[in-house]
Amino acid sequence: MAAPDPPLAPPPSSARIAREWTRIGVIGFGGPPVHMVLLRELVVERERWIDRREFEDAIAAAGLLPGPASTQLAIYCARRLGGPRGALIGAAGFILPGLLAVLALAAVFLAASPPLWVLAAAAGGGAAVPAVAVHAGLQLLPDSRARARPGAGARRWLAYAVAGALGAAFVGPAVVLVLLGAGLTELAWRTPRGDDERGSPTGPRPRTATRDSASPPPDGAAAVGLPVVASLAAAAIGTSTAARLGWTAFKVGALSYGGGFVIVPLMQSDAVERYGWMTDPQFLSAVAIGQVTPGPVVNTIAAVGWSAGGIGGALLAAAIAFGPSVLLIATAGHRFEQLRTSAHAQAFLLGSGPAALGAILGSAVPLASSLTEPWQWVLALVAGAALIGARRGVVPTLLAAAVIGIVIGAAGGEIPR
Repeated sequence: MAAPDPPLAPPPSSARIAREWTRIGVIGFGGPPVHMVLLRELVVERERWIDRREFEDAIAAAGLLPGPASTQLAIYCARRLGGPRGALIGAAGFILPGLLAVLALAAVFLAASPPLWVLAAAAGGGAAVPAVAVHAGLQLLPDSRARARPGAGARRWLAYAVAGALGAAFVGPAVVLVLLGAGLTELAWRTPRGDDERGSPTGPRPRTATRDSASPPPDGAAAVGLPVVASLAAAAIGTSTAARLGWTAFKVGALSYGGGFVIVPLMQSDAVERYGWMTDPQFLSAVAIGQVTPGPVVNTIAAVGWSAGGIGGALLAAAIAFGPSVLLIATAGHRFEQLRTSAHAQAFLLGSGPAALGAILGSAVPLASSLTEPWQWVLALVAGAALIGARRGVVPTLLAAAVIGIVIGAAGGEIPR
């Protein structure tokens, strides 16, 4: 018989939560997979604050919610250890380092008249972005496909994935409706047949008692801080722009099942085509900035906000995009276990999940259509070979593409503006 796990350690102080979550926010280059590994190493393996099974359930429950999954996992772990106040502290530590880095780079790359080398670096890095989208989707493909049941379940999985890809490629922000429709379709398909009525396909997992089971009511701070930031930022940029930017950011933060590159068609249609806050090259630069900085990819919305309304627009967009995740988990994070074992939530995810995966792959189409120079197309193919064929990292590939762009610009190549 295997030895039982050692007892959990006492929860950390608020200062320790601030220090550890900020450390992850600073070194968390590489997106959600890296964030989840860093969190697991900290709270499960090194400090024994949360047991292994609860952490795995938290990952699954975060995947059932709209918005950035790794951000929600980070907030949940902080809430689990420090209550609602710990959730706010952990959210700030995890989100703010990357957000500040995005703002600093946006000030340089999205300036009204940036120098030529900046434009060239942005064009080179932006050329690699479609390849990054394909790479991100392919990484998620095996796990998503493995969840589909053989036969009709596998065929529905494929249909949902294709629908998501077509939606991201051709209908822009309306891809959200495709994701919701896929989830609701799977839910309707399974419920009358009694499928998944016991929770997961392997039956319900018994609830385990945790230190959070008698969680105190929220202290109200989570319901005040972010709305105050959003209100002040909205006042700084004007009502009309604030309303449009707020709606775009809300879609990114509250309606983007799957996170990551699912948000790209939501942002691109509004930022470039509908409201004209950015040009296509600038949008590619914004996506590249979101990839080369630490922390959640959703920080990209801050670069869009910067173009729409300067620092006020960036803060407004970030507050609204992250607000749903922070408020939901800070005030109701103790109900994660109920979400994890919900038959209806599982069924919805089995539909929306593959649609979100397809949307990530499909986002490469509008991103690639934004490339205007022949050398950018060549660089996109080279980046794809580096990421998918040679298995290079996303951040080194984007930085190398930016350097190549600078070299091409210095040699007199045409640089999109």
